Amino acid sequence: MDKVPDSSPSQQESTSWWRATDAPPPVGIYSDRFSPVVSVLAALFLTVSLISVVWLSASIPKLDRMESPERALTRMVSGMLDAQEGLNRAPAWKQQTLTWISGDSETERMQAIVWYRELAQTSEDPIVPLQLAVLQAESGQVSQALLSAHEWDRLDEPFPRSAGLIRAAYGEGIAASQESLALKQAEAAELLPAGWFYDRLAERLARKANDVALLDAIQKPAAARADRIFNRSWRLTVAELLAMLAGTIVLIGMWRKGKIIPDVMRLHHIGVPPPWPGGVGAAVLLRGGALGAIVTAVWLLYMPPENASLRALAIPMTNLPLLALAYHYLFRPSGMSFDEGFGLDVPWNLLGRLLAAVVAVVAAGLWGEWAMDRLSAHWQWSSHWTEWFDADLVWGSPAQTLISLIEYVVFAPLFEELAFRGLLFAILRRKFRFLPAALISAGIFGVAHGYGLVGLVSVCWSGVLWAWIYEKTGSLLPGMIAHAINNLLVCLAVMALLRT
Repeated sequence: MDKVPDSSPSQQESTSWWRATDAPPPVGIYSDRFSPVVSVLAALFLTVSLISVVWLSASIPKLDRMESPERALTRMVSGMLDAQEGLNRAPAWKQQTLTWISGDSETERMQAIVWYRELAQTSEDPIVPLQLAVLQAESGQVSQALLSAHEWDRLDEPFPRSAGLIRAAYGEGIAASQESLALKQAEAAELLPAGWFYDRLAERLARKANDVALLDAIQKPAAARADRIFNRSWRLTVAELLAMLAGTIVLIGMWRKGKIIPDVMRLHHIGVPPPWPGGVGAAVLLRGGALGAIVTAVWLLYMPPENASLRALAIPMTNLPLLALAYHYLFRPSGMSFDEGFGLDVPWNLLGRLLAAVVAVVAAGLWGEWAMDRLSAHWQWSSHWTEWFDADLVWGSPAQTLISLIEYVVFAPLFEELAFRGLLFAILRRKFRFLPAALISAGIFGVAHGYGLVGLVSVCWSGVLWAWIYEKTGSLLPGMIAHAINNLLVCLAVMALLRT
């Protein structure tokens, strides 16, 4: 007689690709007084909050969120193009390395033109169309720049003067005396701030006037500035390349050892799934998340926008209600402290393993970013420049810059990892296998940041990686440190390119 296949629920559960079967039994006595009505209301509130973040991100123009988009975009594009000028002066092997890491510089120029066209549609500052015309002319779109200059003749000042500058610098067959070109130089200095745009326009005018001395006076400081910015970016690129190389070696080693020793990366014995009831964990998540959203809304509503110190405290304030509820209803009944529950008490003899885990996950993140950059360039996707422009990092005082660095490199990695990986992902792991739990938690993590498509994918990739390293090590420390390094690299990139 043929044997009938076992189709019991336990057998179906064990072969499910999404349902967790490795959750440990709860340890301790937990509260059963959570009202389902309150949980549903908290879930609805959180859903509305996330939808509001998405709606605001999609409906409110990103330029409207900036205090001075004209000044910011000038600094952004000038820094990018100065770095390109420095790259063009670098040895060929550096050029090839930077092109492999960052992509084609021509793509960046075309993207800058798109950004300026967007700003020109809303800004009333006459410097914007002038800078756009210079950018177009320097990118090979001379006819478009001259056409814009022709249209400016019918407008009020300073547009006719801007038109004269564009024609004098880029027009063919236009004869002008040295005195008139010297006057144009003075007008360019009056209309444009010092930087890449003025240098390119003034250089063209000096060439037209055959003024070798003036040309040299323009090119030397411009070249020095370009080399300085390029060298900053190059040093940061070298650091990233070394991290990618070291992390790749560690990943390969872990993969090979993992075939023999399954827990080769283990730092803490508790890990995920945690020994808490899933229903209690979900109730804590919903209530803590809803309270955090309310606290954040009130905090941001009444906080003075110019006070960077109070703004930086928004991240701790968002997560403190959730952490307080988690301690009271999850950690204390299980007899665990935060150090024990989140795996923060890594023994000294495992510090080498901790370092290896950090290097591995940082390298995986950088490789993922590199792949996403290549795909984004292929599909012509890009993140909006305002998503990674931070005024305090670019032109803030030393105190403001320090506060921003603390916000991004200390508060965000600490509290976001505690909330999104230590609680959200961990509690989801009692219900789901790793991949569904990681994707759900990373998706919520990404949506909460309010970025566009490219930024959302990037944040989700990081969220999955940090959940993976938590799963493998049982400790939040590797993800926290990797998160801090990731944010630090982004901050340093902005400062190296844009801070003078």
